[in-house]
Amino acid sequence: MSMRQKTPKGAGRGMPIQKGVLGRTIKLLFKSYPKMVPIALVLTIVNAIISSLPAIFMFLVNSYVEEAVNAIVAGVVPIDSGWAVYGGEVTKYMLILISLYVVSLISGAINKQLLAIITQGFLKKTREQMFNGMQNLPIKYFDTHNNGDIMSYYTNDIDALRQMVGESIPQLITSVIMVITLFLIMIVFSVWLTLVVFFGIALILIVTKIVGGGAGKYFLAQQRATGKMEGFVEEMMNGQKVVKVFCHEEEAKADFDKVNDYLCDQSNRAHRYANMLMPILGNIGHVMYVVVAILGGVFILNGISNVSVGALFSDGLANIISDEIDLSIIGIPLVVSFLQTTRQFFNNINQVSNQVNSVVMGIAGAKRVFDLIDEKSEVDNGYVTLVNAKEVDGQIVECEEFTKMWAWKHPHGDGTTTYTKLCGDVVLSEVDFEYEEGKPVLHDVSIFAKPGQKVAFVGATGAGKTTITNLINRFYDIADGKIRYDGININKIKKADLRRSLGIVLQETNLFTGTVMDNIRYGKLNATDDECIAAAKLAGADDFITRLPDGYNTLLTGNGANLSQGQRQLVAIARAAVADPPVMILDEATSSIDTRTEAIVSRGMDALMQGRTVFVIAHRLSTVRNSDVIIVLDHGRIIERGSHEKLIEERGQYYQLYTGAFELE
Repeated sequence: MSMRQKTPKGAGRGMPIQKGVLGRTIKLLFKSYPKMVPIALVLTIVNAIISSLPAIFMFLVNSYVEEAVNAIVAGVVPIDSGWAVYGGEVTKYMLILISLYVVSLISGAINKQLLAIITQGFLKKTREQMFNGMQNLPIKYFDTHNNGDIMSYYTNDIDALRQMVGESIPQLITSVIMVITLFLIMIVFSVWLTLVVFFGIALILIVTKIVGGGAGKYFLAQQRATGKMEGFVEEMMNGQKVVKVFCHEEEAKADFDKVNDYLCDQSNRAHRYANMLMPILGNIGHVMYVVVAILGGVFILNGISNVSVGALFSDGLANIISDEIDLSIIGIPLVVSFLQTTRQFFNNINQVSNQVNSVVMGIAGAKRVFDLIDEKSEVDNGYVTLVNAKEVDGQIVECEEFTKMWAWKHPHGDGTTTYTKLCGDVVLSEVDFEYEEGKPVLHDVSIFAKPGQKVAFVGATGAGKTTITNLINRFYDIADGKIRYDGININKIKKADLRRSLGIVLQETNLFTGTVMDNIRYGKLNATDDECIAAAKLAGADDFITRLPDGYNTLLTGNGANLSQGQRQLVAIARAAVADPPVMILDEATSSIDTRTEAIVSRGMDALMQGRTVFVIAHRLSTVRNSDVIIVLDHGRIIERGSHEKLIEERGQYYQLYTGAFELE
């Protein structure tokens, strides 16, 4: 059970995140909420602009205060009359500012509610798209992907997407709009002081490129490492009994440490860059604040003329804002207001850098989510369907009512449709198959199962027994040869209809959270309680079910953990029985049942198999003695076939297997 943790390819080199992931996310948001998203965007922009305006009003207020002080000092206005002369204008601008803040408060509250609705609704639709797509994936996908890693898509990656959509992107938009607005305000105030800020912006861009460039490439590695860790934990939880039986606790701890250390390493690398960037940018902002203050004081003391966009349009600004506005000189009101704008400007740049890191992490999660959504669905080119049918004047016709008779509806290219009665005639002709290219598993396998026949597969583990049954229900497609069902190539039959005609009892039993009755009804969703109980009696499960605390209403959880392995398998057999299919596949169906219970089940199984085509896989050769045909497989080839008596007479490999098993018994 030792696990070697491998570093994903490209983890150390960066694993660049797809550029289109963020764009795809935004497009999906607009597509999901074509009205609400634009409204939320407008409200976000409005709030950002309003939050940038205090500097302008502080400049106006400070201008009136400075004028009042100068007038009082010069004796033009008595000290007790200063407020009467200038207080009205100050109050006016303060009331305007308060009104803007009220608007911001209301629009912000509405925006928060909209974002909550958009985010949760978007995640709901994304999870549905993920799960619905996952239901259409081929079995091969689940054979090659860890269950815990798949679960990580629905937890860690979705949470990263939630944070990006609900928090990071709105805050990033807010910060960017504020940076742009504040920059325009600074140009209006003073070009000289803005050039000083330009130097700080250039320094920030250089630092961001050097320090911040290393963060994004490790966030995707972190998300993948999280999936691997969850997969390992899930595997250890499922195998906890095995771990304890073989005293494997210390080795399990060591293996977990390897997985956890790898996750820690990737997280450290990602956050090392991200956490380094904020303090550096913050200190650059503080330094620039001091530099602007010093230079502003020097400009004031030396009476340096101001150059600003506002000065070029001073007449227009005066008509719009105030008659007292004067941007031709660098005075105390201008420098004080510019300092406030500078601090706000660099604070928002810090916010931009911080949110960029969160967006990068969200993009890493979104990329994994989209990778799952984009996985190729199981290919199904079938067009023959299974329909209810009945015989009218010797002809098979389709009908709406359930008649316990099924037929294959086969449309043809000339516009005609034929119906073939579902009988369970299965033929494999010269079938070859390989899970991986160049590694064949089955070689030239030919099997003929007539309706009502019981065909048994025996052979060593890995001989290809289960693989054959997986090909019949098209969990995998063959490499060469033909498989025909009632004379129809199964490639022409829709997979859902094909599998609906097959009843399968697997060696590994899976029960779902719900009552015993619900789990039996899983085989036929419209089955009545009486039909489910009859199926349980047929499988020999009724006896133990009626002795459960709540009988058929007993709640099962944790894959039926409150039942024994044998009881779980009996419920699975009952589930197949209630489906009442013409073809049954029993893959070690009685492997977990004791000999006494097996005798009970065998009687029910015999009744269940009556009139059906049955494929049986069994290691207990005593369970296949009454088979019509026994097929002996070895390394993917059929080496013997015939009845039990015939194979015993031939004294081949089956004879050796049977007599060896008999001697062991």
